Amino acid sequence: MIRRLFPILSWLPNYQKENLNGDVFAGLAVGVMLIPQGMAYAMIAGLPPVYGLYTAIFPQLIYAIMGTSRQLAVGPVAMDSLLVASGISILATEGTETYLAFAILLAFFVGALQFLLGVLKMGFITNLLSKPVISGFTSAVAFIIALNQLKDLIGVELVKSNRSHEILISAIKNIGSTHVLTLVIGILGIILIKVIKSWNKKLPGAFLALVLGIAAVYGLGLHNQGVSIVENIPSGLPQFIIPDITLTHFKTLVPLAGTLAVISFIEAYSVGKAMESKAKSYKIVPNQELIALGASNMFSSFFQSFPATAGFSRSAVNYESGAKTPLAGIISAVIVTLTLLFLTPLFYYLPKAILASIIMIAVVNLIEFAYLKYLWRTSKMEFALMLITFLVTFSFGMVEGIVTGVALSILLLLFKAANPHMAVLGRIKGFTEYRNEKRFKDLESWEHLLIIRIDAPFAFVNIQTIKEWILNEIQKREGKLKKVIIDAGPVSYIDATGIDGIRDLIDTLKKKEIELIFSEVIGPVRDAFHRNHLFSEKASEIFFMTTDEAVTYCISEDFKNQHANLAVQANEKTL
Repeated sequence: MIRRLFPILSWLPNYQKENLNGDVFAGLAVGVMLIPQGMAYAMIAGLPPVYGLYTAIFPQLIYAIMGTSRQLAVGPVAMDSLLVASGISILATEGTETYLAFAILLAFFVGALQFLLGVLKMGFITNLLSKPVISGFTSAVAFIIALNQLKDLIGVELVKSNRSHEILISAIKNIGSTHVLTLVIGILGIILIKVIKSWNKKLPGAFLALVLGIAAVYGLGLHNQGVSIVENIPSGLPQFIIPDITLTHFKTLVPLAGTLAVISFIEAYSVGKAMESKAKSYKIVPNQELIALGASNMFSSFFQSFPATAGFSRSAVNYESGAKTPLAGIISAVIVTLTLLFLTPLFYYLPKAILASIIMIAVVNLIEFAYLKYLWRTSKMEFALMLITFLVTFSFGMVEGIVTGVALSILLLLFKAANPHMAVLGRIKGFTEYRNEKRFKDLESWEHLLIIRIDAPFAFVNIQTIKEWILNEIQKREGKLKKVIIDAGPVSYIDATGIDGIRDLIDTLKKKEIELIFSEVIGPVRDAFHRNHLFSEKASEIFFMTTDEAVTYCISEDFKNQHANLAVQANEKTL
């Protein structure tokens, strides 16, 4: 039990020396990457840059102790930072003590909800959001985050919003006030990061851009020419502060906390599964991941952190740099800690345009162009679902987008359940296999026998559709049909409404003197039939192990009946 709750007790005592080089190098790489990213993401959240560094320390340490992934890099991320800003900006003014207090308190509530969900074994909530919804949502958020960086990229104060059209309108109105030197620095930062990334992915392009940006501003005195800089960053570790938790605060923040708790867990779990599939040496445990992330956010809130989760880019760098155990995360946290203790004065001249360029490059990875093409080929309905989620998020906001996506996912699921695939079957000549008559040619069929397959459960949402389809197929063969066989192999369960529907179907067919027979029915469904006394006849004449056995029975019964009728007719002629 203790080992399950604290996986570090499993991997640390068995630590192998050959993993040390990879862990140290990966820890250094991610730590260096976290410094500019942490400050940039704090600015997205509407907080001073130093809070991004705080959030880069303690979540990593707690996750290394309690998490089940070996390469997951936990800390501030762009999407969650924007969710923080969009949610708290409604409650308090950015830059105020109240705004800061709400951001830290939000981390506690997010962590508490995640921890509770983990204890209640609710890890399956990753299934609530389909991949198209997540992709549409994250792609829209990437655009929103990028647009919110325009103010630092062009050096003009713009409206801060999670509605893209408001930012675009503000940018168009103020385009004439663009600070050209700031724009040049930002563009050069983007080009530098892209070039370094294309040349060698292991090199910390963002950190190099940060260093060169500081050097240029300091050496050329660009801050005196209107280039906006970060200025003072407090040195030292954050103080231990217990968040002021009240019922009013809980009621105010819990809707945003719930949204963030689910979305950030899905982010982390998705990244963790991607790392797991590459490493193939361990298994991600969803419920323990919820507990680990929850504990990370709760504990870190006492040290002035805002909500954190796993970042894909940092986790990818962690894996590619050779990380084998969570020790890499501990080393990353140490790097950021040393920066806070000794190096914060060096960031005084850091231009905000460089931070904007770092963010813009980072969020490009959230846009899944390849998945868009894949959906178009695979499912037009899911493509539409992704597109609608994207447009609603992009136009109206993130909460509206995710709610719309979930609602449409449920409606799409219900639509598919209400309209299941059904097929008329025929036998392949010379075999005992049965296939869809619309897909295969030259199948054996019998005019007095209808064989059908229902590829769905018998449930309230679809039983009426199933009945109508069966009766429609029967009507096409009116007067000739004697028996109907339902291949019920794909029927995984039957509910009370399904039972009533099948009973109505049996009664309707009896009036038409048509016998209903089932094949390949699984045990739970057959038990439900028996409990509800749907059939008064012998089970051996109603239920068959295979469809071919049912067909053989029907053909032989019909053959017997034909001979019996011929015998009666012969007797009548003799008399």
